Amino acid sequence: MADVTTDAQKYLDQFHGLIQRLGKEDPDFAGALMEFVKQAEKPGALTTKTKELISVALGVAACCAYCIAFHVKNAIAEEATKKEILESCLVAALMGGGPAVAYIRYAVDACDQFGAK
Repeated sequence: MADVTTDAQKYLDQFHGLIQRLGKEDPDFAGALMEFVKQAEKPGALTTKTKELISVALGVAACCAYCIAFHVKNAIAEEATKKEILESCLVAALMGGGPAVAYIRYAVDACDQFGAK
């Protein structure tokens, strides 16, 4: 059987490269986008960790490998465990159906590559 492991770091690097390029092309837009992310994920009634787990789930439901890599890495930085990340993916599968189930692969690989405990 062929190895189907995805390269989460590649997706993360490509996403960061896109943001850098947007920053050169339209610094106001890129700055506003990153401020929006910062504001949406800052702690409030929900912790940043909880918000990152929600973002992982939404990335899986939206079938976005870039979103999954970005938010899994951030969730791990907020001390989310592999079990918590994968559980958020199961909720995404409930809402997103078969395609979302397939995208759990990206989250599993990101957990492994980014060192989720």
